[in-house]
Amino acid sequence: MVTLNTRQKFYQVIFGTQTKAGQYFDIVLILAILCSELVLILSSLEGVATEFSSLLFVMEWVFTLLFTVEYIARLYCSPRPWAYAKSFYGVIDLIAILPSYIAFLFPGSNYLLIVRLIRVMRIFRILKLARFLKDSNILLRSLLMAQRKILVFFSTVAILVTVLGALLYAIEGPENGFTSIPTSIYWAIVTITTVGYGDIVPQTDLGKTLAAFTMLLGYSILAVPTGIITAELSQEMKTQRDLIRCLNCATSGHEADANYCRKCGAELPQHP
Repeated sequence: MVTLNTRQKFYQVIFGTQTKAGQYFDIVLILAILCSELVLILSSLEGVATEFSSLLFVMEWVFTLLFTVEYIARLYCSPRPWAYAKSFYGVIDLIAILPSYIAFLFPGSNYLLIVRLIRVMRIFRILKLARFLKDSNILLRSLLMAQRKILVFFSTVAILVTVLGALLYAIEGPENGFTSIPTSIYWAIVTITTVGYGDIVPQTDLGKTLAAFTMLLGYSILAVPTGIITAELSQEMKTQRDLIRCLNCATSGHEADANYCRKCGAELPQHP
């Protein structure tokens, strides 16, 4: 019978990075993830897949079973298994093993195993790169703050491409390759985003004029979402700087990596 003490030891190794065993476990796990991704990538190459199909299949299942055992072990030793299962890493850990089993019903779904690469983000924990995590949180909060403006912008662009696509369909028609309004909307999206595949092009003078207008419009609006996110990011960074306040002279506005006050030179309080 497994004792509680043994479960705690498992928890320290699997979830913790304070011990050498925990650090080694995470490093080996990340190496296994990278190797499994390499196997998946190689299996998509026709020549390699044909010659080493059996070996790649066995290796893929070895990694899948390994990660399955690891996921079960995490559930077993976690003090709150359901909370872990619902967490970001818990969901990713589950998704990382499901495609192999789903492939029995839907062939080809095993390529969704590429999601395992997200698990490599655990390296931030291992190397204690807290500053990187803090910076990523700032970026995430900026995106969340800008989501309403981005939604309005996206809706406006969606209306524009629909109108432009319908206009070009009316101008060009099926005889020039614009067989339907959805096809014309596809052309408008490709053009307004300046991708320009060139698989469908207007043939009439009026159609070319509308295409030129769409291209110029695309260049005009591309900077809008960048400006929105940049403004929110700047505001979020300013807020973070204002939180770092000197205890000696009460001056705020210090950079995140500052150790001393920019005004009086006193040592700043350490922020995690």
